Amino acid sequence: MKHSQLFIDSLIHPKKLAAYRLLPIGKVIQYTFLLVSFVTVFSFGRFTAGVSINTIDFSGLTEYIEDIKWLLYPATFILLFVFTTMLIFAQIAIYALAGHFILKVMKRRGEYRHIWRTTTFAITWATILSTLSEYLPISNTIISILSLLLTITLLIVAFTKYPKQPIAK
Repeated sequence: MKHSQLFIDSLIHPKKLAAYRLLPIGKVIQYTFLLVSFVTVFSFGRFTAGVSINTIDFSGLTEYIEDIKWLLYPATFILLFVFTTMLIFAQIAIYALAGHFILKVMKRRGEYRHIWRTTTFAITWATILSTLSEYLPISNTIISILSLLLTITLLIVAFTKYPKQPIAK
């Protein structure tokens, strides 16, 4: 399965997310790192466009920053990648934990690893929305709440396609 197809299905077909719980974990991790790369590159672009030496009044500090700029950008990119990776994986884990409880309430069968995989695809909209929130005239709090509700809604829609728990006799 191609990553582009996974991306499109994550955006348009939430019911297919349940089927992707059976994908190999390697493919899911690759998709997660594509999301991480997207956020990192976008954030790094905003960082490089926002770095303005003219706002600093200290001439010595300005010269120093100009001298180490070749070192500042790669270090910034690596740190952004590492922190973005940690944040997205933590976000997936927390949503998957919440999804585990939702799955129990819905009386559906599923293991945490399946829910984690489904959650990885369900956060696609939230990731795009939060990345582009800088350009939207909406506060970050509203964007966060909207992302939370959107991800939980996508999980619930996907969970409807999980198998039902057998009836105890």
